[in-house]
Amino acid sequence: MSKLFKNCFKTCFKTLSSLDWRFVALLLTVLALLAALIAPLLAPVSPSSEAGTTATLASYDSTIRPLPLALKTNPALVRLGKQLYFEKRLSADDSLSCHDCHDLKRGGADGRIVGKGIRGALGDRNVPTVFNAPFNFLQFWDGRSRTLEDQAAMPIVEADEMGSSWPQVLEKLGRDPGYRERFNTLFSDGITPANITRALAEFERTLITPNAPFDRFLRGDEQALSVQARQGWQIFQTRGCVACHQGINIGGNLFQKIGVMARQDALSTDPGRFAVTGREEDRHVFKVPSLRNVGVTAPYFHNGSVATLEEAVRIMGRVQLGVTLDDTEITSLAAFLHSLTGQYREPSP
Repeated sequence: MSKLFKNCFKTCFKTLSSLDWRFVALLLTVLALLAALIAPLLAPVSPSSEAGTTATLASYDSTIRPLPLALKTNPALVRLGKQLYFEKRLSADDSLSCHDCHDLKRGGADGRIVGKGIRGALGDRNVPTVFNAPFNFLQFWDGRSRTLEDQAAMPIVEADEMGSSWPQVLEKLGRDPGYRERFNTLFSDGITPANITRALAEFERTLITPNAPFDRFLRGDEQALSVQARQGWQIFQTRGCVACHQGINIGGNLFQKIGVMARQDALSTDPGRFAVTGREEDRHVFKVPSLRNVGVTAPYFHNGSVATLEEAVRIMGRVQLGVTLDDTEITSLAAFLHSLTGQYREPSP
């Protein structure tokens, strides 16, 4: 039975990009509910993230489960990565660090509608949280980076972010005896772009937020969620939210089109993954964001156009599920979403 279901599951998702999106939304909901019922029978399958594929699971593993308390990392590399994360000299004018846009005290984001770079430059998209990024199958809203290392490199040289260049960064850090010593201790080739991004990525692997109330609930603590949050969790499943927001990160493991069931003009101007692949079927397709810590990362959506969690829930019900959620459902869903706020613990010095 397990083998048969896996084969059917893979076949269905390979054909999704050629189907009508309204049918896709209904199919995803049914598949998610089926997966929840027989997930214990399934073993993980190799990831699939081919360019241009839409609404495709990264590993066909939709099981919602608790975050681990920590990931295995290299402590010395983490310490260097942390120093670089707060290092403003990575930017062209020494004014901006990674932390300025991904503030660890603001949910790993910046609270702005769209990102703000050096000299007041504004980006096109809302800054995604850095927390729990290791659990995403690809990075950025459009999935253009496959690894944390690749993701860490891009903002440094983007004109509307840190606006620097690698020769400039290497020259600045190379003048610092402390950096020279730390890099030479860890790497035979010293300060290089690859080693900088490797250290940043290793630090990012410590930026996880386990032990959310929902994680404790999943581990068997029935009292971890309020009655309202438990009602929200039930609605989250029965209304079909779980069709896209699933897996260990409750999102971050598939692409989906904005406006499956209804158009939302404010969300429909960004080409999304089309800008990466050039494939028409990827227009307005984005990586489904993780919902972990969503209660503390307003504003919402890829363009930061919605200020409150409740309004974001209302819009998603209409444009992605084709349903009108009533106020009680929205309040319960918001209570559940707040239960996804976890606990970040800084790595030991």
